Amino acid sequence: MTELLILSASLNPRDGYRSFNIENICKLAEKFYPEDFLGDEKIHLQCELQHYGLDVPVHPDLKNLSTLASNAISERAFSAMKIVKTRLRNRMEDEFLRDYLIVYIEKEIAETISAEEIIDSFYLIKQRRAHLK
Repeated sequence: MTELLILSASLNPRDGYRSFNIENICKLAEKFYPEDFLGDEKIHLQCELQHYGLDVPVHPDLKNLSTLASNAISERAFSAMKIVKTRLRNRMEDEFLRDYLIVYIEKEIAETISAEEIIDSFYLIKQRRAHLK
């Protein structure tokens, strides 16, 4: 979760896009949004970001931006983390926390998945000693 927030900071337009970092944005796209970018799109992304880095900071309508989007997304993530990471769950690892937060934040999507589908997917990962079905 921390890495997601650090990489997302590369999108901050404040101070003339001082924190803009093409490498971090590409890493963000590859690691956290792999299904949103196909193979060629990842290559084009780096090229497009180079153009963006040259053009946008000097564009009269865009050079004084303070945010690219609402802070609602990051506030929603931190709010969810406060609810999820209670004192009892204080020692959970980052990967588990990230997965748990995704399910918590995307409740509408999670509600469409049945328990049977989860069990079937889990069962197909590898053979288990105990039978789930």
